Amino acid sequence: MDRTFDRHVDQAWIERMPGGERERDELAIEEPLEIRVDGDALAVTMRTPGEDEELAVGFLAGEGLIGGPADISEAGQTADFAANVVDVRTKNGLRRDASAERSFYLTSSCGVCGKGALEYVRQWASPSLPAPPIAAAVVRAAPGQARAAQKAFARTGGLHATALFDHAGEMLALREDVGRHNAMDKAIGAMLLAGRFPLPGAFACLSGRASFELVQKASLAGLAGIVAVGAPSTLAVELARDRDMLLCGFVRGESFNVYSGSHRLA
Repeated sequence: MDRTFDRHVDQAWIERMPGGERERDELAIEEPLEIRVDGDALAVTMRTPGEDEELAVGFLAGEGLIGGPADISEAGQTADFAANVVDVRTKNGLRRDASAERSFYLTSSCGVCGKGALEYVRQWASPSLPAPPIAAAVVRAAPGQARAAQKAFARTGGLHATALFDHAGEMLALREDVGRHNAMDKAIGAMLLAGRFPLPGAFACLSGRASFELVQKASLAGLAGIVAVGAPSTLAVELARDRDMLLCGFVRGESFNVYSGSHRLA
């Protein structure tokens, strides 16, 4: 077994139908992670273990709670993998008080009105900056490049992925997780910890649909747009248009739909 993904993948006995043959199958691991900031618990998310520090800082950036690497202290992050806890140390605390509102209040299942959600992002993210255009060929190629790099998905079939590309189509980072939001947080967090944040001109490629909260995270990271294998939601399209972002859906083979930001295509 490839030891690289021991924290991502586990095994279970299954029965194959028809026939009922009993054998072991590989599954994506799902466990809770408590995210703390300066010692205080902030949120708990269900995730695939691994890259927990990236997930934590990406989550904070995606919620507008930190503005970039300068907000993290030299001590950085401490993680207790056995306890499923990661603690992010900041220099001057969070940019806003997160105790008054749950960090997950913008998820698509919570029923928050679109107007309030859009006003929230307008407050914490500027419209996407002008950037070199992205060629249609780069858009078409991105899902295939990302899929080829999804090593854990190839073993389990149960993980979402976010890949970050520059405008020329060079992959900057790819992360996998059982949660699509976690996958984006990990990818953005990886870039932030490497000192690259925000990410003007770059775009995210999603292995599934494009929801409002993923466009929100991309906007707060300064991305030029999103390329998704699946469909966007109505609020995702509205937010992308409001933030002047490229948003492509159903990117499969030679075709795709452009829902926002067609002027960002070469």
